[in-house]
Amino acid sequence: MTGRRVDAHHHLWQTSVRRHAWLDGAATAAIRRDFTPADLRAAAAGIDATVLVQVLPDLDESVEFLAIAAAEPLIAGVVGWIDLTGSPARDIERLRSAPGGELLTGVRHLVQAEPDPRWLEREDVLAGLAAVRDAGLVYDLLVRPHQLPAATAAVRALPELTFVLDHLAKPPVAGGDLEPWATGLATLAREPNVVAKLSGLVTEAGRPWRTGDLRPYADTALTAFGPDRLMLGSDWPVCLLAGTYAEVMAAADSLLEDLTPAERDAVRGGTATRVYGLR
Repeated sequence: MTGRRVDAHHHLWQTSVRRHAWLDGAATAAIRRDFTPADLRAAAAGIDATVLVQVLPDLDESVEFLAIAAAEPLIAGVVGWIDLTGSPARDIERLRSAPGGELLTGVRHLVQAEPDPRWLEREDVLAGLAAVRDAGLVYDLLVRPHQLPAATAAVRALPELTFVLDHLAKPPVAGGDLEPWATGLATLAREPNVVAKLSGLVTEAGRPWRTGDLRPYADTALTAFGPDRLMLGSDWPVCLLAGTYAEVMAAADSLLEDLTPAERDAVRGGTATRVYGLR
């Protein structure tokens, strides 16, 4: 029997409600519109549950996402945003006390945009991550390859906090290079409190791409983490810059075709359900 399918990473946004400056450039014109739960349901055929992930460093957005999740049965968990260097415990309490607060599964910060490559090693950041640990949440790591050493240091400093690496740290798929990304990924994967998302690869590849372009990166991740520490995410609607929801999921199925049925079920839903504690 095939297990339930979980999309462990997608977004929603309403540009009419909140400014999204990152959508202003020509490169993102195709997704410069509102994306609602109705759009998600239409796109995510065959998906049993999803995890909605923060977009902006804005606590109010996370409050709204929790309310959306409470009203949308397809969304089983929310990864929100808090100010790690401010009052993280207070922010977490605000989110948990909001409508849908019981669906808060983790938090994330846009570390990829931080100019300091060692940002995750700062004392105030580590203190904020400790608050995430104490709250029983997981922490999504959004980093680029050059930030993997700092991510590894943070993971080692907080062995009781579960980290989820988003988009495999955005490897250079378009250029076809594996190093130094692969070595950095393998080093991070040696820490048992890290899992990773098989997501975002088509966006890093850019159009036109073939599944074969993604395979070296997926295989590297499977070797480093194993199926029980990998989860599948669409990164919709960002993925629309490079492919449709159906194309992304079809590529993922192809990348997992050599696994056993139990291993495929783990990546497609079991790992996300366990790590995020999804309903």
